[in-house]
Amino acid sequence: MAPRILLARHGQTEWSLSGRHTGRTDIPLLEEGRRGAKLLGERLHRAPYEGLPGVEVRTSPLVRASETCELAGFGERATAWDALMEWDYGAYEGLTPAQIQEMRPGWFIWRDGVPDGETLAEVTARADEVVSWARSADRDGRDLLVFAHGHILRSIGARWLGLPLDFASRIRLNPTSLSVLGWAYGEPAIETWNESGHLTG
Repeated sequence: MAPRILLARHGQTEWSLSGRHTGRTDIPLLEEGRRGAKLLGERLHRAPYEGLPGVEVRTSPLVRASETCELAGFGERATAWDALMEWDYGAYEGLTPAQIQEMRPGWFIWRDGVPDGETLAEVTARADEVVSWARSADRDGRDLLVFAHGHILRSIGARWLGLPLDFASRIRLNPTSLSVLGWAYGEPAIETWNESGHLTG
């Protein structure tokens, strides 16, 4: 079977709760985020996933992602990977969209990028690196489970489909959600997106 990428967004943090752009600032999980990570892990250890035997696990090295990975029960199998770090928001780090709009009316990150941070091209290149690696022949068709962040995971989703980065604006992700990128009729497809039923039972 062709490999899939399972995308797990990290649990809730103080900044994600308030809508602040959290790039490279190492914000820990809230208790709600820790609880969500455990529930996500329980889901991945039940049918149809059954603990994902043989899956290769990668995580962003930032603590909110690596802790989510650990609490979900995949920490011992995971390798930290800088390609999965969140967008470097530069001068907009820690700001909410409303605060940025006050300074720069009409701003749209997927078109305009950020000052003093990563460019759209750099984020695209990192997403492409993840997609290329997931599809590489030396992985023997094994699925990949990644624990990372909202904007980089949305970017991976867009690039998996072969679409420009700005398509990511149309596929939002909630904290502790699970998404699966796979195949349909031999073409890259979204199997599931932003699933969070495990948080509500």
